[in-house]
Amino acid sequence: MSTDRALDPAASALRVTARPFRFSDLVDSLVTGWQIFRTLPAASIAYAGVFALVGLVLLAMIGYLGLSPMALPVSGGFLLVGPALLTGFSRLTAIAAETRKARLSDAFAAFARAPAGLWLVASLCTFLFLIWITDAAVLYALMIGSEHLPYELPWLIRLEPQVVAFELWGSLMGSVLAFIIFAISAFSVPLLHEGRADFVQAVLASVRAVFGNFLTSIAWGLILTGGTLLAILMLPLFVVLFPVLAYASFALYRRVFPFPFDPGSGVMPSGQR
Repeated sequence: MSTDRALDPAASALRVTARPFRFSDLVDSLVTGWQIFRTLPAASIAYAGVFALVGLVLLAMIGYLGLSPMALPVSGGFLLVGPALLTGFSRLTAIAAETRKARLSDAFAAFARAPAGLWLVASLCTFLFLIWITDAAVLYALMIGSEHLPYELPWLIRLEPQVVAFELWGSLMGSVLAFIIFAISAFSVPLLHEGRADFVQAVLASVRAVFGNFLTSIAWGLILTGGTLLAILMLPLFVVLFPVLAYASFALYRRVFPFPFDPGSGVMPSGQR
């Protein structure tokens, strides 16, 4: 039976209480993420490859238009919409737990079965992404203007003083939005995917878990941010690193919100899989 089934609201409220997590849990989650990736590499690479191709086209267009300093804001903006893509990896994880062969279509099918709350989170991520890109574009116009700045080498940006200033201020602005999205979506997406909470419950549980474990959450956010940006700027690495981080995020979620064993669900508690 799928883990996507909705649960009784009263039981759900008992199952969305966060447990504290430590730095060792982050390491263990990364190890688990790598192990899951090794279990289903083909579907993981194919799913991530779709978004890597989209990223390649966007970065190429930015360079062609002479807006190469915008490459970093656009790459960073992926952190705002990326959480909405995790539901596909969550579905692949469930298939791996059922020892079935995963396919690319399984990852995309998860969106068709996604609850309304998950679409609300995705819409919020997209809305903040549009705010971020608009603000970055305004800042670009003010600090750099109309100067044509293509890549000097593939993905290499000319680091002139105004470009460095733009990247620094842009990163500062983006980090605020990224943290908001991280707090909202870090645990709400898998909670909604598994039907363990409604939209309000899931978002509140995620925010409480993040602020209740603030230093570890910041460390985890930095790992996700650094790894994702590195993967985007070195796109061949994206198809491996992004799935590993996605599976690691799901593994951490299972540690923070352990799912009691239900013989009919096929889902084992964290640490027993």
